[in-house]
Amino acid sequence: MSENNALSYWEDFTVGDVQEFGNMLVTEADIVRFATEFDPQPFHVDAEAAKSSLFKGLCASGWHTCAMAMRIMCDHYLLKAHSLGSPGMDSIRWLKPVRPNDRLRVRMTVLETRVMESRPAVGLVKTRWQMFNQAGEEVILMEGNGMFRRRPA
Repeated sequence: MSENNALSYWEDFTVGDVQEFGNMLVTEADIVRFATEFDPQPFHVDAEAAKSSLFKGLCASGWHTCAMAMRIMCDHYLLKAHSLGSPGMDSIRWLKPVRPNDRLRVRMTVLETRVMESRPAVGLVKTRWQMFNQAGEEVILMEGNGMFRRRPA
């Protein structure tokens, strides 16, 4: 991927490239606010009830974890690229709960690049996103494709 301030095109992604981004602090208020609106299960909204859950304490919704990873990726590279969205994720695995006061970072690995047959001006970039907490523990693993504008001739 391009290191300068110019927007990245599909051609700037190289198979095997690895980049790390982010330093997001997750607060209890963040966890409860997201869960109250989108995933109001007791272990996401009630710290006391969460103690007796499988998770043994308050934890972020997996969907909140995905959204935080997306925010980190937007801030650090997607908004600096000719991103055209995504046709979807191939896999999402929640590996460890995200807790209040966790500090999160993302590692992105480029797995594959190819031109879209149906739209030759668009390239697909298959990536693996791994998010880690401050202890280096992997909390989520996602793989999927992003669509990027190809560099004009």
